[in-house]
Amino acid sequence: MKKTIEKEDTAPSDVERYTPDPSHGLTAEQAAQRCRAGLDNRAVNPPSKTVGQIILSNILTFFNLIFFALAGCLILVGSYKNLMFLLVVVANILIGIVQEIRAKRVIDRLTLLTAPHATVIRGGAELILPTEELVLDDVALFAPGSQIAADAVVLEGTVQVNEALVTGESRPITRGPGDPLLSGSFITAGTCRARLDKVGADSYASRLTVEAKSRGRKRESEMMRSLTRLVQVIAVIILPIGITMLLKHLFMLDMPLQQSMEATIAALVGMIPEGLYLLTSVALAVGVIRLGRRHTLVHELSCIETLARVDVLCVDKTGTITENEMRVEQVVPLEEERMDSERIRAVLAAYYQAADADNSTAEAMRAAFCPHRTDPNRPRWKTEALIPFSSSRKWSAVTFTAEGTYLVGAPELILRAGYEALRERVDALSAGGSRVLLLARYGHTPQDDILHSPAEPLALITLGNPIRETAPATFHFFAEQGVAVKVISGDNPVTVSEVARRAGIGGAENAVDASALSDEELKAAAETCSVFGRVSPDQKRTLVGALKKNGHTVAMTGDGVNDVLALKDADCSIAMAAGSDAACHVSQLVLMNSDFASLPAVVMEGRRVINNIERAASLFLVKTIFSLLLALVTLFVAIPYPVQPIQLSLISSLTIGIPAFFLALEPNHSRTRGHFLPNVIGRALPGGLTDLFLLLGIQLFTAVFGFTADERSTMSAVLLATVGLLVLYQVCKPFNAKHALIWTAMAAGLVVAIFGFAGFFMLTPLSLKAQLVLALFLLLAYSVMHFFLWCFERLEQFGAYLKKRVQARRYFGRRWGKKD
Repeated sequence: MKKTIEKEDTAPSDVERYTPDPSHGLTAEQAAQRCRAGLDNRAVNPPSKTVGQIILSNILTFFNLIFFALAGCLILVGSYKNLMFLLVVVANILIGIVQEIRAKRVIDRLTLLTAPHATVIRGGAELILPTEELVLDDVALFAPGSQIAADAVVLEGTVQVNEALVTGESRPITRGPGDPLLSGSFITAGTCRARLDKVGADSYASRLTVEAKSRGRKRESEMMRSLTRLVQVIAVIILPIGITMLLKHLFMLDMPLQQSMEATIAALVGMIPEGLYLLTSVALAVGVIRLGRRHTLVHELSCIETLARVDVLCVDKTGTITENEMRVEQVVPLEEERMDSERIRAVLAAYYQAADADNSTAEAMRAAFCPHRTDPNRPRWKTEALIPFSSSRKWSAVTFTAEGTYLVGAPELILRAGYEALRERVDALSAGGSRVLLLARYGHTPQDDILHSPAEPLALITLGNPIRETAPATFHFFAEQGVAVKVISGDNPVTVSEVARRAGIGGAENAVDASALSDEELKAAAETCSVFGRVSPDQKRTLVGALKKNGHTVAMTGDGVNDVLALKDADCSIAMAAGSDAACHVSQLVLMNSDFASLPAVVMEGRRVINNIERAASLFLVKTIFSLLLALVTLFVAIPYPVQPIQLSLISSLTIGIPAFFLALEPNHSRTRGHFLPNVIGRALPGGLTDLFLLLGIQLFTAVFGFTADERSTMSAVLLATVGLLVLYQVCKPFNAKHALIWTAMAAGLVVAIFGFAGFFMLTPLSLKAQLVLALFLLLAYSVMHFFLWCFERLEQFGAYLKKRVQARRYFGRRWGKKD
């Protein structure tokens, strides 16, 4: 093997470069030297956070830093008993760390199983290695579905490359000897051998990753964006409110420093939903663990929320509705006098001896007509040119030196205007659910993706693959759940329609031929049709985009390179592990068992996580809303903040924190609707306003009857605990044994704390007059709560009515506009 030293921009000048023979590659010793020198293809960043990063990220949160600062202030004034909220903070940190480490272990284990591999030539032998073990100047073998793991230069062969994932250019680009291949792009057709020119951090994809991380963050789900926005709002208001309250208590109310600090810190602690972020992190981490047990790898946590909101599911036919394996059913000669069956089979044998079996259809054709490709007794036709199959043009071609050019592919796309003569026969074969291919003879050697002259049809070949036994039940589940299914396939629409009908997909009889539609017509059909045939990769992307634009949350399943663009654009992308590297790489979820029937359980897990987070989050925001509103009131009214930090810690733990974690981990499978923050605030406002109304009433009675500060504080704490139990009662509906146990246990805990540990929680005995006033407000609590609930239900109904009116006006406006 020839070895040269080249000084290129692609590597440091002191690195020895090799130009290995494409058939031999590097030697084992050369590859080992590259590894020792750090010239391998290790990723820029690990697939998941390290344990140290997990610990630090759970300790150094914005809210924790505030809590530590508030604790320091209490220590300075000697109010040690009110430091109880730190126990909750420490418990939150420990739970968050443990659950996130458990989730990390699941992700790392599944990531190892799905780690991308590449075929390299070393010492003249083909080796399949993890892409991280590739080294500079390795000779790699790329085939359709392969994702380019490192920047490379083609040495032998011609391929079509899609660079949409790295440059945004979706049209396939032809690359031949001497042409570059960008890491992150993927092969759509053809095979080649290429020398790796830039690896690891030097590759194009790695540089893009570093640049993207320096410019921005990963995309967040709506829930995480809402929580981040909530934190930002609290961060802006908490400091000025805290300083103003402290100064007011000190100078306007003439309260001692310790009491002023305790009142201020109680208000600030109440404003912070300290367990909400932890609840979200733990629920998502548990979701990852449960999905891992169901053989599902989660690449992005945000997709768990998206799963809960999915209302449209786009699927391919092959590998989803049907089994992956195809088989040739029959060969139908079109004109026996020109070419009989024996000659047709000889042509197909020579064709698939020359062509690469780079997809399931080609594999089935080779198995039927050329099962022993290397048989020395089989006559070989000398191949002059080869155009590999492409999912965009939907045909392939082989030119033989003596026998001429033959085409195999979709009949209507090969024959074009001449297809009408064969349409009836093709439709009859397709009506049985078979894939129909055309073998045709072509008078020229094709130079590009366009056939410039008519082809001569020779035979129709039908292929079939059975419908998965679990497919009808799976699609029935999605229909029951209100999830619309769209079948998007490159097959003949008649074939796709029949397969979809057998699988029980609604609207299967109205199939659309996407190749005959403009982009605008395709976008219009996206909403009204369920089955699409002859769809190109770009059209799949267009359909997903149109559905998203219409307000749908779209999930896309796929396993091939023709699905990659649509997977990338979908709200939630789901790949089959048995599919192409590119599809697995861009998808947010990977089904390790490649079984579409497992998808309902995955969707149910997403709904369980998000529905429970929404329900439990409303508990946290009741305290935040009440504390914020009461703090604002006390800024303008000459009254002190009525409760102590230790009292808020007790109430928060038993009416919010503990029950929220139990509720967040139970089954809840209804489809999530609406937006996270409005949903949560709408559920929390009645409780928060009830707290505010009742505590202001206590303040008024205190001023009238002259209750002591300790009595006011005790009455306020008992009222807050009671309203907390009422809110928990609403959240627990509908009641079951578990919900009843949670509510009863929390109520019992509060009773024990109030009557058994009153002194520890700074609760003082009440005078008879104070007891009567407290009893009055306790009786009012239920009625006030239900009044606010009734008001918000009416507002919600009125909002839904207005929304329908606006939608109807827009719809009829469009209809009238079209008529005009």
